[in-house]
Formats: sequence, C-alpha cells, structure tokens
Amino acid sequence: MKQRILTAVIAAAFFIPIVILGGLPFTILVYAMATVALYEILKMKGLSLFSVPGLISLFALFVFLLPTKWANQLMDLTSYTKIDLALITILILLTYIVVVKNRFNFDDAAFSILGALYIGIGFFYFVETRMAGIEYVIFALGIVWTTDSGAYFIGKKFGKNKLWPDISPNKTIEGFVGGIITAIVFALIFQFISPFPISIIALILVTIIASIFGQIGDLVESALKRQYQVKDSGDILPGHGGILDRFDSLLFVLPLLHFLHFVG
Repeated sequence: MKQRILTAVIAAAFFIPIVILGGLPFTILVYAMATVALYEILKMKGLSLFSVPGLISLFALFVFLLPTKWANQLMDLTSYTKIDLALITILILLTYIVVVKNRFNFDDAAFSILGALYIGIGFFYFVETRMAGIEYVIFALGIVWTTDSGAYFIGKKFGKNKLWPDISPNKTIEGFVGGIITAIVFALIFQFISPFPISIIALILVTIIASIFGQIGDLVESALKRQYQVKDSGDILPGHGGILDRFDSLLFVLPLLHFLHFVG
C-alpha cells in the first residue's frame, strides 16, 4: 500500500502540472503514454513493439493521435488525411504478412491495428479535450476517479451480487451502481464550483452515461488481460500496473463526452 501511495503522489506531481500547462508539452506526454500503452497491449499477445510490424503499428498510432489542428496542416501540405495514412499503414502491414510467409499472420495484423486504434482514438480525445479547456479534463478525470473509488468502496462494503464474474470476479452490481452515484455527486459539486452551460438534468444524464462507459472500459481491459492471462498490462507504475491499467476507463469516457457534444 505504501508503494502504491508513493507512486500515485510522484505520478500526480509530474502529471498534473503538464495537464495544467497544456499545449505541446501535454501533447508530447500523451504521445509518450500512448506509446507505452501500445507496447503493453502488443506484449499481451506476444508481439514486440521493437519489430517491423510493431513499428508499423506505432506509426498507425501516431497517425490516430494527430490533433485536429496538426491533421489539417498535414492535409494542406500533402493532401493526405489521417484516414489516407491509416489505410496506407494497413496495406503495408498486410504486405508484411506475405513477405514473412505468415510468421506474422492476419490475426496478428488485425490485433496490432485494432490495438493502435483503441489506444490512439482514446488518447487523441485526451488532447482534444485539453484543447477545449482544462475544466473538461478535470471533469472527465473526476468522473473516472470517483466512479472507480465509489465502485470499490461501496462494492467492498455492500457488494453481494457479482457484476460479471467471468471477466472481473471482484466487481459487484452494488459497486457498479455505487460508482455511478458517487460520480453524480462529484458532477453536481463540480457544476456548483465551475458550471457548464447545460441543465442539471442534462449534466446528470451525461455523468451517468460516462460513468457506465468508464466501467465498461475497465471491463474491456480486464477481458483482454484474462484472455491473455496477465495480471497487469505492465509494471511501469509500481503498485498500479501499466498505463492501460490506469487509463482504460478514460479511453472510453473521453471519446464519449465528445460524441455527446458535451466537450466543445
């Protein structure tokens, strides 16, 4: 527990100032975290980031991560869009399958590209959310953290009915509901301190949906780890696991807030 707390304090001391600063330093940090996350997810399947297909996947990740402003500048200079570059990357990866005579196969290529897309889109919206305003980042982080905390403590105290035992044996329905309730409490307090231009009813609905999808994001990573029989996605954060272990919920919540037109 001491190691876990110490890691959290050190990580927060490094992470929070860069989030506040925003701009290029924050974008570079997001690229670095996404790179580690891709390394972790490829490793689950026994694939190496430091290989030809791994580096191709990394290129795809960097394409998906391109902030809208940079993507527009790229299109002005080259006439290529992010979709164009992503398709080229997929074709190169499929060609590599032929070159190595199926030692790296179609399943590996599909996993690599989907992994890059899953991580890239989630972290892309992290950058876009910060560009929209730090209050949106604080709101998203608060929803994730209060959901996780509420689900853990309420589930531990009152949990009797398993939520999804085949995926995550320790999660309970009571904890799932408790996470939503604590997220709503946080959202209402945040609205009082730094109000968003929406009604209370709309805020509560957004919070409920975000809290649910945040917990689904956690279950998705749990399903991945269970399938590939790993305890944590990595060990870069002592006591906390890897980058994916810490950001799995956020990778679902951040895109969702944009799809709901909450961030803008």
